[in-house]
Amino acid sequence: MSAAAEPHPMAQFIIQFGLLIVFTRLGGFWFRRWLRLPGVLGELIAGLIIGPYALGHLSCCGLGPLFPLTEAGPVSLELHAIANFAAIILLFLSGLETDLSTFLRYSVAGTIVGIGGVVFSFALGAGCAVWFGLAPGWLAPPALFLGAIATATSVGISARILSERRKMDSPEGVTILAAAVFDDVLGIIVLAIVVGMTRSASGGGQLAWGEILAISAKAFGFWIGATLAGLLLARRFSRMLKYFKSPQAIAALALGFALLLAGLSEMVGLAMIIGAYIMGLSLSRTDLVQVIQKEIEGLHNILVPVFFGTMGMLVDLATIPAVLKVGLVYSLFAVISKVAGCGLPALFCGFNLRGAFRIGAGMLPRGEVALIIAGTGLTSGAIGQDVFGIAILMTLVAMLLGPLMLSGSFEHPASGLRKPEDAAKAQSKEIILAFPSPDMADFMRSRILRAFRQEEFYVYRLAPDTPTYHIRKEDMFFTLECEGNTVVLSAAAQYETLARLVIAEEMLTLRSMLHMAQENPDIASMEHDLVASLFSDDKKDDP
Repeated sequence: MSAAAEPHPMAQFIIQFGLLIVFTRLGGFWFRRWLRLPGVLGELIAGLIIGPYALGHLSCCGLGPLFPLTEAGPVSLELHAIANFAAIILLFLSGLETDLSTFLRYSVAGTIVGIGGVVFSFALGAGCAVWFGLAPGWLAPPALFLGAIATATSVGISARILSERRKMDSPEGVTILAAAVFDDVLGIIVLAIVVGMTRSASGGGQLAWGEILAISAKAFGFWIGATLAGLLLARRFSRMLKYFKSPQAIAALALGFALLLAGLSEMVGLAMIIGAYIMGLSLSRTDLVQVIQKEIEGLHNILVPVFFGTMGMLVDLATIPAVLKVGLVYSLFAVISKVAGCGLPALFCGFNLRGAFRIGAGMLPRGEVALIIAGTGLTSGAIGQDVFGIAILMTLVAMLLGPLMLSGSFEHPASGLRKPEDAAKAQSKEIILAFPSPDMADFMRSRILRAFRQEEFYVYRLAPDTPTYHIRKEDMFFTLECEGNTVVLSAAAQYETLARLVIAEEMLTLRSMLHMAQENPDIASMEHDLVASLFSDDKKDDP
């Protein structure tokens, strides 16, 4: 009887998964449609509402609590696994959307920004603990952990906003992502140092600097080595994928390798999302980008909101009132430390005030990494429930405020660079074709796209309702737009000749077809026979 009273574990997981999909999608839709706010906020709040710390602990329909607290924490192991898978997909696609040349150009800036954010955040976080008397000194465990928690950046939230705003390949976007990756590596090292210092302080021993240096070397070695290997082998890997021809097979294999690299990243002590981002970044210069994006888009739309919903489920609102004052000050410090700590170095890396603010806002969100660090401190006994509650409140504030600030900073289209004109984009050439009618323009559009496909270019339509196409083969990249009776083909300066040759060939074909249509009497005869047969059929059917 007891077995029948409790829902089957798999059935419970399926119900939880279904509820997360429904509520996060609805939350995201309502926030975008009615509140004009980033959809990620609605997904986070939806997870918070239906989570175990809110409505999720209530019994429903005789099934018991829909989202009960488990030994694993607020989120079951199954949902946690799904959330991790979604985070891998998100960062894999983020890497694919990142322009590699722009990423490399701003990688130094990203490193400087990441260092600035970590140093400022750690100092202000630890200082807040000492100021409010939560720690007797800067090296006390509560101060160390509050400093470490403040350093963490949730790159997934920023990546989602950048993707929604189509700013993933902007100078600010690639700097944020590069800084977030470096920030995550530094965060792992900071956590290792903090845990080492805490253990040595509690045990009365010496800090194992050798072990910490080994962790640091392993983290940096994997990050740099995997990135270089991915960039060097990307072309060969792309040619191997093309062997399978099928877009579904290509996307599945690419995602499979992203999962493998993500798993290896986790095994060496880094976050899985770093490995996924490296794989996406490696493939970003290949002509398979749009193919992979199109095939994985469905998984992204279903699972990524679930990831942010699970992040919202981790927030325990009951712990917040007791530490509200200290938590709000700590949250303020956390906001200032990222905006100033990342924004000020950006000013010395070619960005203006607008660009520096965008970068600071993009580095503001905290998420799973901050919660992991806080959970490590709580389970080890280094911090108590009060410090943990402060960390939760800061994470919630940063989760909500970061997307608002980042999304709002892109409302004004002005450049974030002191020298706004991008040389590469300045060299882009437009070939404008104006036709007598929209029908003829649409016909030429299809002919041009067909010609590129015959030359083994990959053609990808951005959206079903948008007549804009990306055309790509290796390093060659074109954009074709069709509006009314006008067709516009954009190409880099070095590929303008090829674009003109393709168009000229199709124009000659069009002229030949029109000439043949005018001169060929068979066409007029076919037209006459078709019309005559129509009237003949009408007469037969008439009683």
